[in-house]
Amino acid sequence: MTAMHTYEEVLDFIEEENVKFIRLAFFDVFGEQKNIAIMPQELRRAFAEGISIDGAAIAGFGEELRSDLFLRPDPATVSIVPWRPMDGGVCRMFCDIYKPDGTPYEKDTRYLLKQAVRAAKEKGLKVNIGPELEFYAFAKNEKGEATEMPIDQAGYMSVGPDDKGENLRRDICFALLDMGITPEASHHEQGPGQNEIDFHYGAPLSTADNTTTVKWAVRNLAETSGMHADFSPKPLRDQPGNGMHFNISVEAVDSEDPTDYSSMFMAGILKHIREITLFLNPTTKSYERLGQMEAPYYVSWSEQNRSQLIRIPATNSNRKRFELRSPDPMANPYLSFALVIYAGLDGVENALRPDLPMNVNLYKADADLIRKLEKLPRHMDEAASCARGSELVQKYVPEAVLRAYCERAGV
Repeated sequence: MTAMHTYEEVLDFIEEENVKFIRLAFFDVFGEQKNIAIMPQELRRAFAEGISIDGAAIAGFGEELRSDLFLRPDPATVSIVPWRPMDGGVCRMFCDIYKPDGTPYEKDTRYLLKQAVRAAKEKGLKVNIGPELEFYAFAKNEKGEATEMPIDQAGYMSVGPDDKGENLRRDICFALLDMGITPEASHHEQGPGQNEIDFHYGAPLSTADNTTTVKWAVRNLAETSGMHADFSPKPLRDQPGNGMHFNISVEAVDSEDPTDYSSMFMAGILKHIREITLFLNPTTKSYERLGQMEAPYYVSWSEQNRSQLIRIPATNSNRKRFELRSPDPMANPYLSFALVIYAGLDGVENALRPDLPMNVNLYKADADLIRKLEKLPRHMDEAASCARGSELVQKYVPEAVLRAYCERAGV
């Protein structure tokens, strides 16, 4: 689907697709999608003035005394909702949030990501991100309620009939194509009923939009298939957790610039990772996953080594990237992408270099070696404490947003 850029193009799309219902989507500070639905005749007002919402009712926004906020749709994000009826169909657009005086709302994490991308561009850098989303598919009971019973007992990259999620993944991939998202790969993961869907990496804002769209599509299509999709970091105690690994590439906008910005960017992330973990791993269950079954725990890097926090995958192309393996699907992609970018830019600005690679299996490494390594926060309260003491977090995360995360951590 071709990206649209004007109100007129969106109107043409709505007429051509016989759209009768428009969902204006936005996010609270934790990345939970919200929406308000309007009819097509209200679209002109939405673009010109914005649609009013009560910010005091949105998690992390607060400010009951001045709670009026306005949603303005981003025309580049218009998409049909393919699991809804096509006759009198439904479309969705992501919105930016504004205050009554027309200035951007500082707690809108989509806006915070735009600021981070702008900061990278001002440094002459182009950052691309590609997440890998994992989820469990659980059966429902006779009342239609979600259970903790996986739909199968298949393993990594199994096939049918053992893999009972292949039809669901196929339906998801077809729906994503209808929504303008190109799936790169899908397969059964290691856990029973666990699945992974990857899509092409791209610019951080569009990738964050795509990430939230994929999660929304997965949940809805699992529901229509009589299943429950669970993105939580550790759905089953004795099975692998769900990750959302970030594949990151960094290059100069100037193609003639030979500088290895990727290493400096990676060093910045390694420097600040403890400080931003609260936002990459924002729930109590996040810390049940870290350090277990290929989820990282130590602040280290290596090539092709899945026991590390950051690994540099082998490649047969010129696509140079590194993989940050700690984030999980409960992270707000807008805020987490923004903080990863700012951490990386600090590495570039200070010409940081990563320590030597840790070319050992950290799950089986000698205890004396392990003791020397810095560790990720072990609990959510430790992560909140690290965030509270971070100059980087205090500089780029609004105090009210940080407070909301710390309150959820009980700190």
